[in-house]
Amino acid sequence: VQRLIQDNPGLESELINLGPSATEHNGGCGCLDIENATEGNIQVRDVKATDDPAAIGTVDLVILSVKLWDTEAAARAIQPLLGEHTGVLSLQNGVIKDDILRRALGDKALAASANAKAAQDITGSGQATNITRVMGGVAYVGTHIARPGVIAQVGTMQRIVLGEYDGSHSARAVFLHEALLRAGVTAELSADVRRSLWEKYVFLVGLSATTASMRVTLGAVRSQPQSRAFLLQVMQEAVAVGRAHGVALPADYAANRLAFADTLPASMNSSMHHDLASGNPLEVNWLSGGVVQLGIEKNIPTPANSAVCGILAVHAAGTRGAAA
Repeated sequence: VQRLIQDNPGLESELINLGPSATEHNGGCGCLDIENATEGNIQVRDVKATDDPAAIGTVDLVILSVKLWDTEAAARAIQPLLGEHTGVLSLQNGVIKDDILRRALGDKALAASANAKAAQDITGSGQATNITRVMGGVAYVGTHIARPGVIAQVGTMQRIVLGEYDGSHSARAVFLHEALLRAGVTAELSADVRRSLWEKYVFLVGLSATTASMRVTLGAVRSQPQSRAFLLQVMQEAVAVGRAHGVALPADYAANRLAFADTLPASMNSSMHHDLASGNPLEVNWLSGGVVQLGIEKNIPTPANSAVCGILAVHAAGTRGAAA
């Protein structure tokens, strides 16, 4: 987000902390450090942050990037930011995140006047489109919080896909896409953002399920025949469930993602594995658990993902500070 702002004069941003401010904990410098052994380290300075959304007032766009277990709390927290034309773009994991946001924020189309105002405020065009508050978004990046104020990134994968759920190239989506490109971010504007969400979801569920339940990195998972087969089965179940829900995924998409896994660094890990090791709550109920839940709705069996949910159930709420 800070890179987007720095390379697009006229835009302003502010971080909202649901918990203690990371920038305050980072030596009080008002900065965030990103550590990447492959790409090099960077420091983002002069980061504006607050724990009081009401102090900001209404905005044009809210980008939501909290962990899935904080989605409902975040939806309540951002209410003071929402004007009649404010868009909400979630870059969280999973495919049910936007359903949660729609229930919390509403799913009605923004009024034509509000759409026109949003377009005028953001792009200067005044062009109205038939869009709802919640946009679809996918982020491809391997990161975790190393310590307060420091984000650790693994590998070179950095990509954002966004779009409107009605498939239109709205003024706000086009503007945001172009702004990301100007900032040097690999970005795509999707005409089928629901499929885009599932394309990431299939691989993420596989990576998270195996690395967290087996307590190893991707390299170990893919190198052993039984664990490799389990990874494929977890993803095959996700594909079957998505297709049953009308998502246009190829029947062999899981095999495609397994081949993709072979191109990634052996050290690749999942944030869920990092959360498990740190005693944090896990996103398992929205990842493998989401596959199970959506599978039940369409009578699709999901034994591998059900097994992962069972294995990680005692850790799902977090174990930090828990009695042995």
